[in-house]
Amino acid sequence: MQIDRKKLQDAHRIVVKVGTSTLTHETGKLNLGRIEVLVRELADLSNQGKEVVLVTSGAIVVGTSRVGLSGRPRTTKEKQAMAAIGQGILMQVYEKIFGEYSCVVAQILLTKADIDNGKRYRNAVNTFNTLFRLNVIPIVNENDTVAVDEIEFGDNDSLSAQVALLIDADLLIILSDIDGLYTADPRSDKDAKLISLVTGITADIEELATTTSGALGVGGMGTKIIAAKAANAAQIPVVVANGENPSILRQILAGEKTGTLFLPVPEGK
Repeated sequence: MQIDRKKLQDAHRIVVKVGTSTLTHETGKLNLGRIEVLVRELADLSNQGKEVVLVTSGAIVVGTSRVGLSGRPRTTKEKQAMAAIGQGILMQVYEKIFGEYSCVVAQILLTKADIDNGKRYRNAVNTFNTLFRLNVIPIVNENDTVAVDEIEFGDNDSLSAQVALLIDADLLIILSDIDGLYTADPRSDKDAKLISLVTGITADIEELATTTSGALGVGGMGTKIIAAKAANAAQIPVVVANGENPSILRQILAGEKTGTLFLPVPEGK
């Protein structure tokens, strides 16, 4: 099937999700150079008149690093405490760097309960739409300080898909530490091949996804497949790509063949 990736450049409302591994060094401290490139790319998209939402991970890891703990916290109360510390640090960094490009940002913290509750859902939609009208870039994270098992998304891949649905996005881009979906795990199989295009997520595609997580992150490729499936069900295309160099956003939106493009099956087929 011949797919014209150039159509991605027409996307107006775009959700970009960045994982912990993209935002931090192995030490758990913020990778400021990479964040600066990410912010510059998002600011440039905003300057083009596009409506951009950033879904960011990293709060728990950054908080853990700030207080000098080793390893990822395991208990809910520890995760909530680290998130409370790290989220403020993250927003301070984003506010400063976005400000250097004359962009205003706003923090939105969500839980699954906010999405599931009709009134809170509508309030969230209204908030996003108002911020877009004001040319403000929303920065979204899960509200880890209050989220517990029964109300949490658990990973920001799923959160990013829900945000894309909530705002009726034209495109969801998930930046990770892997180039996209492979025929096998490229870290252990040298013959693994990158799959450039997936049209309709089948059981075979789901089986290709591994749930192996990095040392700092939570979601592996399995969570990205779940997120892509949810977005595709709402006719939203998804690109999973490597965020090591965030200027890959420009390549994706120029229609270049990079990462894995998950295209929804057209309605009625």
